[in-house]
Amino acid sequence: MTKRSFPLSKVYGLLEPGPVVLLTTTHKRTANVMTLSWHTMMEFEPPLVGCIVSQNDLSFTALKATRQCVLNIPTTDLGPKVVGCGNTTGRRVDKFMAFGLTPVPAELVAAPLISECYANLECRVVDTRLVNRYNFFVLEVLKAWIDPACKDPRTLHHRGRGAFMVAGETIVLRSKMR
Repeated sequence: MTKRSFPLSKVYGLLEPGPVVLLTTTHKRTANVMTLSWHTMMEFEPPLVGCIVSQNDLSFTALKATRQCVLNIPTTDLGPKVVGCGNTTGRRVDKFMAFGLTPVPAELVAAPLISECYANLECRVVDTRLVNRYNFFVLEVLKAWIDPACKDPRTLHHRGRGAFMVAGETIVLRSKMR
């Protein structure tokens, strides 16, 4: 087997495990949407999710101030809107309006759900010890919503530099984990 060296700047595309999400926040009565792919499951019960939000993003300020957000999980049909939200700043554009996304009130947090997304996770920040150093927030999922009509969600998985993989077929292998 012959292997070749791989650029360190592209390692992220090899490891990116989860689907791209649309993170929503509300701060000072203004809702915002940002595209986020830097997240990881940390615990199962209660569900904890770690995520990195750049301090340059409007959502960083909102998340730090309110300690609330919603992780909205889109499917491939929202791909152009997901990329559009990622390439636009909420400082100048109302992304809900610009990309035709429908905000829906959440039950436990101030940030809205996105109606068009397959699933929505209402979250609160439970740990900020790594925010100052790494922009890393730990979120606890307080409430989860799913569209039961979407039987085979085809989610986007960012590989870097505008390239995405789409979740494929499901295979079931024997496991001792339940």
